[in-house]
Amino acid sequence: MSGLAGKSILITGGLGFIGSNLARRLVAEGARPTVCDALIEGYGGNPANVAEIRDAIAVERADVRDAAAMERLVEGRDVVFHLAAQVSHVMSLSDPYPDIDINIKGTAVVLEACRKRNPAALVVRSGTRGQYGPAVKLPVSEETPSDPRGIYEISQLSAEMICRTYTRIHGIRTVPLRLTNVYGPRGQMRHSQFGVVNWFVRLALEGRPIPIFGSGKILRDFLYVDDCVDALVRAAGEPAAVGEILNVGHDRPSTFLEVAEILRELVPGTEIAFTDFTPERRAQEPGDFVSDIAKIRRILGWEPTVSLREGLARTVAFYRERRAEYF
Repeated sequence: MSGLAGKSILITGGLGFIGSNLARRLVAEGARPTVCDALIEGYGGNPANVAEIRDAIAVERADVRDAAAMERLVEGRDVVFHLAAQVSHVMSLSDPYPDIDINIKGTAVVLEACRKRNPAALVVRSGTRGQYGPAVKLPVSEETPSDPRGIYEISQLSAEMICRTYTRIHGIRTVPLRLTNVYGPRGQMRHSQFGVVNWFVRLALEGRPIPIFGSGKILRDFLYVDDCVDALVRAAGEPAAVGEILNVGHDRPSTFLEVAEILRELVPGTEIAFTDFTPERRAQEPGDFVSDIAKIRRILGWEPTVSLREGLARTVAFYRERRAEYF
């Protein structure tokens, strides 16, 4: 157990992919979570994500950019998991303002609310491995200088720096995490702009070819959502994590082609279609990326336990059963 039993917890973006899986874990551990979500069209918020635990949580429809709402919601919380964000790399190329507005301003609003109403709260925030930019060498450790390519990644890095500033200047305890490619149940499945592995699962289940850009040999450390949630929970329970940037990834990388080939085994009849990169994807593609997780292993005792094959099998089984709520 994490020591969060009985604790009052707020999850921003709590009806989304990672937030809802986190809420389920917290309920199982005896915590008292409140999830808030703006339910912006096209993002990951979905009331179906918390259907099984609806009676065990409080749900608030609120936007992290709303200062009055955040001041009310952070009050009395032991932990704030700040997961609300604009997370589409492709969308940020055509419209950068949601990244700036939600990721940067939203984070500042949440932390300012804590400063004013609840300076004792612990804030755990989810960022992205994209904050590093293209990898100079693998695996990528937290000591690697950041050189992000796009507005989305820049906005996430800015939000992380805001967290660290509030820790240094105002004493608000924050734990900034950099997440790798997370996949699994309860993810957004209606379009392909974020969550590439989950989108591959939908294509396979619908009998559509899985597009593989280039040779498909680009490396990623795909992480099953339960492992990601475990890292979040551990980060909230370890004082040594405060103020530390921590990679949350997998130390056994795979290629996009491997993902497609496993799905072809799990869903017979699945086809793989090799294709050229679109201009948008080529502009955003950083090449091989593998997280160095030595630091989080040392500080939190965390490491992933779910293999890619097992995670994909669980993901396929979930969406086979509940596709009507997600497709």
